[in-house]
Amino acid sequence: MIKGINRQIIEITDTGNLYYERALLVLRPEYSGAQRALLEREARKVLNKMNAPSTIKKKHVFFYWALRLGSAAAIGAFAALLLCNIF
Repeated sequence: MIKGINRQIIEITDTGNLYYERALLVLRPEYSGAQRALLEREARKVLNKMNAPSTIKKKHVFFYWALRLGSAAAIGAFAALLLCNIF
């Protein structure tokens, strides 16, 4: 539901992000008189802080931990093999 019609919106079409095509940012009423260049610069800062969607992050985290735990298991198995051959 739209609550107000007197809102200023900044539209960023070149987000510089692989996942997002454009962004619409709604300004607070007290900052509607600010310089356009300053508002666009702040909008780009906000967009630069945005990361990949959470499902993509979760896939990367899963593969990271799987690789990390897999290599730890391989190192442990190798160490056990060496210890068995020594004794």
